[in-house]
Amino acid sequence: MPAEISIVIPTLNAQEGLRRCVPALMEGLRAGLIRELIISDGGSTDATLDLAEEAGARLVTGPASRGGQLRRGCATARGSWLLVLHADTLLEPGWADVVSQHLEAGQGHPAYFRLGFDAVGAAPKFVAGWGNLRSRLFGLPYGDQGLLIRQRDYRAASGYPDQPLMEDVALVRRLKRLVPLRAIARTSAARYQKDGWLRRGARNLWTLLRYALGADPVQLAERYRR
Repeated sequence: MPAEISIVIPTLNAQEGLRRCVPALMEGLRAGLIRELIISDGGSTDATLDLAEEAGARLVTGPASRGGQLRRGCATARGSWLLVLHADTLLEPGWADVVSQHLEAGQGHPAYFRLGFDAVGAAPKFVAGWGNLRSRLFGLPYGDQGLLIRQRDYRAASGYPDQPLMEDVALVRRLKRLVPLRAIARTSAARYQKDGWLRRGARNLWTLLRYALGADPVQLAERYRR
C-alpha cells in the first residue's frame, strides 16, 4: 500500500507530549502508511520545534489557536488522507493494522479512535466510557480521539474553522457516517487529575452545550482556560 496519510499535529509548548506521541507513529511509517508528519506550531518556546526537526516533520507556524493551526497544517498536507492528532495523545500498539484495514475496506468513511487515558481507576474508565458513548450515539468524537479523514471529504466539509475551542466539534458536525476504529488513542489525564475527574467532565459537557446553543468560541475558550 502506498503512503497515503499526512499526520497533522498542532503544538504549543508540547515537548513532553511529542516525546511520547511521535515514537508511537513509527509503526505506521514501517507499514508504509505515512507520507509525512506536519507539526503546526503556535509559537512554542520550549523544545517542541527541535523535536519536530528531529522527527523529520514539516513545520508550519502561525498564531496560537488550535483551529487555526489545524487549518494551516491541513492546508499544506499532500496525502490523500489526513490523520489529525493532539500532541498529548498516544496511539496504542496495533493502530497501524487497524488503520490499514480501514483504508483497504474502501468505504472511505471518516473515523476516530476509541478514547482512553494514561491513568488507571474507575474515574478514567467512566469518563472514557462516556466519551466513547457520546461519539457513537451523537457522532461527536473530540480531537483527543484523533480524526482520520479523506482530503476531499475534509475540504468538502470546509475544514477546521479558525477558532480557539470546539474546532473539532465544528468539523465533525459537518461530517456523515463517522465510524469508530478498533484501536485506542490514550490521551493525557493531567487536566482531569488537576481539576477532578467529575468536575472536569461536567465542565466539558457544559462547554459543549453552550457551544451547541450558539456561544462564542472565543469567550468559551477564555472561560475554559480560567
